[in-house]
Amino acid sequence: MSLEKLARFAAGVSLLVLIAAGCRGTQYARVIQPGQTEMVGSHAAGQETFRPLIDEAVVKLLARHESPTHMQVSTGPELLPPPKMRLCFVGVENKTAEEIGDFKEQIYESIDSRLLECGTCAPISRRYVEAGLMQTRIRPSDLFVPDNMRTFVAIMEQQGQPFDYLLFAKLTSGTTQENKNYQRDYMLTLELINVQTGEQDKQSAMISKGYHQSWIGKTWAQGWPWSK
Repeated sequence: MSLEKLARFAAGVSLLVLIAAGCRGTQYARVIQPGQTEMVGSHAAGQETFRPLIDEAVVKLLARHESPTHMQVSTGPELLPPPKMRLCFVGVENKTAEEIGDFKEQIYESIDSRLLECGTCAPISRRYVEAGLMQTRIRPSDLFVPDNMRTFVAIMEQQGQPFDYLLFAKLTSGTTQENKNYQRDYMLTLELINVQTGEQDKQSAMISKGYHQSWIGKTWAQGWPWSK
């Protein structure tokens, strides 16, 4: 290689290094429009994991508690809507191997919104629930103590927010290691408890997600295109 070509090559390498250094100090963003491909968490669970878990668990749980319509016979054979479930959603418990950060608040709000959208239950506003827990100085996990439950129910009734059911949400995970790659199974469990009878109902939803150290590992796990 001549000295001139060597000098051009060195200049080109230097330019690439400068561009790369400049890119490291710059961050870009874009608004993801409906229908566009969304980002997938590369090191932990994200919206691609939590959103379908919430949708599946809430829909299946409430489907089992739909009340049939009934007839109004006093003024005529008119169908009346079923009474809504008075429900107190007390929070989300994270028992996964990951810190979920601000997703904990978003999971709560997403579940609460889905409860309202379904039309079969009437969840109490979170502001009333938090005020009642603060006033009684009771943690959600301590509501199973009978005296605590009676105190909390009484406070909520004083606020004009009686309820028949408690709802708890819990996130758990299980990890399977395969050399440097691993699979993590995420589970969202909704536990519905009748405060009058103590009877409980549970609904879980699970999603499995693979984490890979390289693009090759991901492609191998998915199956090579030419092997299909």
